Amino acid sequence: QVQLVESGGGLVQPGGSLRLSCAASGSIFSIDAMGWYRQAPGKLRELVAALTRGGSTNYATSVKGRFTISRDNAKNTAYLQMNSLKPEDTAVYYCNADVDTGRPGPPSYRYLEVWGQGTLVTVSS
Repeated sequence: QVQLVESGGGLVQPGGSLRLSCAASGSIFSIDAMGWYRQAPGKLRELVAALTRGGSTNYATSVKGRFTISRDNAKNTAYLQMNSLKPEDTAVYYCNADVDTGRPGPPSYRYLEVWGQGTLVTVSS
């Protein structure tokens, strides 16, 4: 089994900053892409930022220039630095990872897409 645990959410004023962390643990051989998604009340879950093991990034247009995704491969941990936060950034933020467990067997058994439980970010004055 593989688990993702997010931390760092909370209440922040508009214009402020937060740093989210996502730590992966369990049966991990390697992790390809790690990403952050968010879901605001009444809206669909959307991609915020993603980062492959090789360093390629993908950001939602709404967060470009304000958010930065990074990762520490040795610690199987991803981070999301969020600056210049806006009320519309309020959402539950979820970590996602594409994990190679290294277990022998069919691809569906060896490769897992894992989600964290989510951390709430509230931007309000």
